[in-house]
Amino acid sequence: MNIRDIKVFICSPGRNFVTVKITTDSGIYGLGDATLNGREMAVVTYLEECVAPCLIGRSAHDIEDIWQYLYRGVYWRKGAVNMAAIAAIDMALWDIKGKAAGLPVYQLLGGRSRRAVTLYGHASGSTIDETLDHCAALVAEGYSAVRLQSAVAGLPATYGVLGDKKDYFELQGSRPLPPEEPWSTKKYFNGVVELFRRARERFGPELNLLHDVHSRLTPIESARLGKLLEPYDLLFLEDASIAENQQSYELIRQHTTTPLAIGETYNTLWDCKELIQNQWIDYIRMAATHAGGITALRRVADFAAIYNVKIAPHGAPDLSPICVAAHMHLNSWAPNFGIQEYVGAGSDACQQIFTNGVTVGNGMASPSEAPGLGVEFDEQAAAQHPYKRSYLPVSRLEDGTLWHW
Repeated sequence: MNIRDIKVFICSPGRNFVTVKITTDSGIYGLGDATLNGREMAVVTYLEECVAPCLIGRSAHDIEDIWQYLYRGVYWRKGAVNMAAIAAIDMALWDIKGKAAGLPVYQLLGGRSRRAVTLYGHASGSTIDETLDHCAALVAEGYSAVRLQSAVAGLPATYGVLGDKKDYFELQGSRPLPPEEPWSTKKYFNGVVELFRRARERFGPELNLLHDVHSRLTPIESARLGKLLEPYDLLFLEDASIAENQQSYELIRQHTTTPLAIGETYNTLWDCKELIQNQWIDYIRMAATHAGGITALRRVADFAAIYNVKIAPHGAPDLSPICVAAHMHLNSWAPNFGIQEYVGAGSDACQQIFTNGVTVGNGMASPSEAPGLGVEFDEQAAAQHPYKRSYLPVSRLEDGTLWHW
């Protein structure tokens, strides 16, 4: 069963998604997600000009060899564009393998390790009260874990809190350029502890609470925040600091027992190797789309398990339903799965284009039982939503200094 054709589609049903479709000479096809938010066309060009011509005629069954060919076989290893392209090819080949075998992908990985996948929802608001009310609505839906994000008083915009805006796209108007948002660590500290104090008062000790700092703090500031939040027993504190210098988390770890999570921007195991093997983190949050696909994320999971680190894959809305499906198969299998971020099924248009077969209810999810990933892609519906150039915001301190996004 050889690869006959590789097509790349880009559509924008509220968000830009890059989809790869690999068709074999037996007629079986597979789908993969190559979305790289704000740099989508770079991946499209790389796939069409550099990757696809090298794979035509190869056996679609040789997933491992093709992964190594695309990673080891190039001089320019790693990198967001390269790994997103590899990820899409890899997912599509796993999809084909499952369809050929008549089995869902999680069965090919080794079968289930759990009945269902635990999800955490997002609760945000322009005030603490609004955030907690949103949290209460998620709890009523059955969620046992909720991420809390509240607007920072005194700042016109806050990460994770869009208010009456539905998406970052809406912040960019008719001339799409990166919007800029101010940041103040001092103003942030003034409210974040109060948010979790009141959350525990309202919801008690059983609800799992999470928070995303989104790399806005220095390591010593993160250490301070972790210590301040210890009384409120977070499931984890996400992206407290940038970890390009992985030893930064050694400093944070020395000062707090609040569990730490990071990894959504990582492309390979090498980005988090020291963090995991030194047990400076508790959850690794890499996404299949950005980290080389199912093949790569399975290796990360196995490596992390040796050091008692759990996987908690990134689940932002810029990951297409194909990646969501891939995560559900991986999560169902991984013995060291922790929790899955979930932001919903996407817009009505998105659901018309993609059908991923994932069952969601009562704060839990299960992958499709259909062969492969269980995803369908409507090419005609996708064509009705053409690509729209867009960017995530840029963060600056109040004095204008460029800061971490």
